[in-house]
Amino acid sequence: MIPSPVISMIPLLALVILLSCVITVFGSDALSGASQISLLFSTALCISLSILIYRTPWANFENAIQENIKGTSVALLILLIIGALSGSWMVSGIVPTLIYYGIQIIHPDYFLFTSCIICAVVSVMTGSSWTTIATIGVALLGIGKALGFSDGWIAGAIISGAYFGDKISPLSDTTVLASSAARTQLFTHIRYMMLTTIPSIMITLIIFLFAGFAQEGSGAQDIAVYLHGLDSTFYISGWLMIVPVVTGFLIYKKVPSLITLFVSALMASVMAIIFQPDLLVQIAGEETGNGWTIFKGIFITLYGSTSLDTGVEALNELVSTGGMSGMMDTIWLILCAMCFGGAMSASGMLKSFLRAIFSRLMHTRFGLVLSTVLNGIFLNLATGDQYVSIILTAAMFREKYEEEGYEPRLLSRSCEDSATVVSVLIPWNTCGMTQASVLGVATVVYFPYCFFNLISPLMSCLHALVGWKIKRR
Repeated sequence: MIPSPVISMIPLLALVILLSCVITVFGSDALSGASQISLLFSTALCISLSILIYRTPWANFENAIQENIKGTSVALLILLIIGALSGSWMVSGIVPTLIYYGIQIIHPDYFLFTSCIICAVVSVMTGSSWTTIATIGVALLGIGKALGFSDGWIAGAIISGAYFGDKISPLSDTTVLASSAARTQLFTHIRYMMLTTIPSIMITLIIFLFAGFAQEGSGAQDIAVYLHGLDSTFYISGWLMIVPVVTGFLIYKKVPSLITLFVSALMASVMAIIFQPDLLVQIAGEETGNGWTIFKGIFITLYGSTSLDTGVEALNELVSTGGMSGMMDTIWLILCAMCFGGAMSASGMLKSFLRAIFSRLMHTRFGLVLSTVLNGIFLNLATGDQYVSIILTAAMFREKYEEEGYEPRLLSRSCEDSATVVSVLIPWNTCGMTQASVLGVATVVYFPYCFFNLISPLMSCLHALVGWKIKRR
């Protein structure tokens, strides 16, 4: 027996209310545990209503939750390796070298255009839009102000680039999350996203290119400070680019994600030993270096948090890493969200809610993708969190995509084109609150200039309307 739409809304409303309270109280720290508790409480409410009203057997919920968690097991391992990879790429000097050379191409006439590209590259390499915006983004904001650009334009360029990089980076937790929630291979998901993401960023870059022509000025002093901090802390060398080149080759050859990321982290660790031994000694907390000290420093880099003093406050946060342990909040959130999704699915409440809200739209390819995109945006507005929005959207629509015979990569891409990129445009969302606070620019001020974030959902719907490379099984 399928629950009524009214009953089905109760756990969702409870989750929305709890998350709203959590975000109000905890702010950007909501993901450290409070959001997870909200998900578990809403799971318990869903199960209680279903058992008491519809006599649904407990075994149904247990099996559904187990299947959901089983489906994300590989993704959880990937997240752990990504934590190790992020640490090794940073400490080895790979990411600092990319930033060092990339930031030097800034020119006043092309500032917005260049800022967007730099943030995109850094975000791809780090897998984090938040880190990119809070570090290189803050520096670019100061340079942009010196050049005479308005806060909205600068923040829009920074956020557009950062979210483009985050969206396609195999190091990004949201990218891994979207692919795993829709049960799509990670690199299959990334390659398929290019069909909508590349046109969106190209349009965005063209807008920023023409918008920057009229500006003049110089931010050379700010750039010099940033470059000096990188150069004095890391050994900057073009040889370090061997690792990203090999990683890109492995991705191109479609080597499995776990193998590619593990090999990349291993190569970066070797590079750290060769090029940055002093940093490894510093991370190990020792005064003198030897084989055991280097060994300790490498292991801490891979599994734990690291922090280095570059002499530039903005850089210190960028070069700090969390390692495997830094991924635990995300893994915890995924497990709790899988419990909620499994309970909603086993109770029939997901299907009931889906039919009630989107039944008239989902009879066509365009309508199905449009419904997915609208649902991702709605859940961002309702729950105030992109992670919950991605997981719930994928859970709610996965069965419908299977029934219609569409590949899961279409679902994973539709989730990212909506739930991931729109989150930063919502003032009460954790992403919107964080970026507005970090940049010191209100969400309503930068909203009109985040062209990539605004275009991506539209591009996803347009692609569905055209139907290019959208296949049924």
